[in-house]
Amino acid sequence: MKVNIKYALLAVLVATMALAADARTYTNETLNYEIVFHWGAVWKHAGDAKLSISKSGNGYQSTLVGKTRSWADKIYPVRDTLKSKMKSNFAPLRYEKHTHENGYYARDIVNFTYNYSNTSATCKRYRKGKPVKTVNLSAKCQAYDMVSVFYMLRDIDYAQLATNKTLTTVIFSGKQKEYLTIRYKGVENVKMRNGTKRQAYHITFKFTQEGGKKSSDDISAWMSTDASRIPLVLVGKLPVGEVKCYYAG
Repeated sequence: MKVNIKYALLAVLVATMALAADARTYTNETLNYEIVFHWGAVWKHAGDAKLSISKSGNGYQSTLVGKTRSWADKIYPVRDTLKSKMKSNFAPLRYEKHTHENGYYARDIVNFTYNYSNTSATCKRYRKGKPVKTVNLSAKCQAYDMVSVFYMLRDIDYAQLATNKTLTTVIFSGKQKEYLTIRYKGVENVKMRNGTKRQAYHITFKFTQEGGKKSSDDISAWMSTDASRIPLVLVGKLPVGEVKCYYAG
C-alpha cells in the first residue's frame, strides 16, 4: 500500500508542466481527487488528494494534501502536505513538504532565488534525531517545484501541438534536480470513475535524473480540453496492477 499511495500522490503532483508564454490567473480554486488501486477485477478506493490555490500578495499560495482512507490506514497510513509560495507567473519562491507515513516524519524546505534565466535553490532537510542537511540546487533555466509546476502545465495550448511533440522542464523535488518530459499524444475520450466520458488531451510524463536515468515509471494523464485544463484521470503502473487518480470535483 505504501507504493500505491505514494505513486498516486506523485501522479496528482506531476499532472503538471509548463512552457507557456502567458500565465493564466486564479482567485480561489480547489481540485479533489480519488486515488484508486486497480488490479484485475479489484477496484479499491485507497486515498484522496486535494489541491488548492489562493491569491497571496502579488502571487499565489498553493497546498496539496494527500491521505489514505481508513481501511488503508490500517496497512500503511499516509498524511502528506506540500506547499508552494509562487510569483504571479507561478515561478516558485518557497516550497515545503511534510511527510507523515506510517510513523515516519520528514520536512523539506526549498527556497528559490533567481539570476536572470538561472534558478538556484537551497533545500533544508529535517529528519527526527538527525542533523539538518543542506542541499544546493541550480539550473540554467526556470525551475519549478512539485506543486508550482502543476499550474504551469495548464497554460500550454495543446491544440497547437503536433502529436508526439515533447517539452521538457526542470523540477527541484527537494534533495535533487529532475527533468520532466511531457509528450502530447492527441485528443481522446476518457472514462471517469462514475462511468461518464469526457474529451481530453492525452499526455505522458517521464522523470529523469542528470545523465538520463529514469527517476520513476512513466505516468499517463488526460486533461480536459475546455478552458480550465483540469487533469481528469492519471494512471501509473505498479509491479502488481496500477493506480488511478480520478478528478472528483
